[in-house]
Amino acid sequence: MLFPVEERFIHETEKRLGLKLPPDYVNKMMKANGGEVQTTPDAWVLYPIFDTSDKKRLKRTCNDVVRETESARDWVGFPDEAVAIGSNGCGDQLVLLRDKKSPEVSGDEVFWWDHETGALNMVAARFADLTLD
Repeated sequence: MLFPVEERFIHETEKRLGLKLPPDYVNKMMKANGGEVQTTPDAWVLYPIFDTSDKKRLKRTCNDVVRETESARDWVGFPDEAVAIGSNGCGDQLVLLRDKKSPEVSGDEVFWWDHETGALNMVAARFADLTLD
């Protein structure tokens, strides 16, 4: 069951990541923390924003964006500038990239990172363009 997340938890996540997340992504997560999206190549389960407001939410969000990004950074070929926001369950990651001109901000584009080849493939110009399940 999806539930909203308070803005303060998004700000804590942004602080831990060292970048501001795109508004479309933030708005979706504030309404329903996690869930799934569909892209041309695959279906993706979104990592939640870590929420410590109660034990139930803490338990449901322990595989949060920060933790999963840190884990993905241990993989060969995972881009240093990427933030993992979801997985297809097979090792590939749905990612946002730091803006090249302003690295403290995430770009709007959403990419699929192929764990076998290390290739980045743009799947949406902005998060709102993804099909939500």
